[in-house]
Amino acid sequence: MAEQDRTYKCLNPVSIQLPVNTSPLAPRLNTINGKEIYLSICGEPGITIALERRLKSEYPNVNWKVKKTYLSLPVPLSDEEMKTCDGLIQGVVW
Repeated sequence: MAEQDRTYKCLNPVSIQLPVNTSPLAPRLNTINGKEIYLSICGEPGITIALERRLKSEYPNVNWKVKKTYLSLPVPLSDEEMKTCDGLIQGVVW
């Protein structure tokens, strides 16, 4: 059989994608200096304490609000906190 007579049949491994509703992200801050930023972190204190200290020392002009837990789920912000804050850093560390 000659090369041009060969037929290859391939299957597409991608499944059918259902449409997803998306919503736009908030615009990015051009600076965090002078802003109120929530730090919502969970995990081992050995890491969360160091992360909090580092951010506060690197960005002293930021009004930091910290919500911390040692469980695996972060503490959610209230509706009022979400309306009044300028940004959120949410981290999960183990």
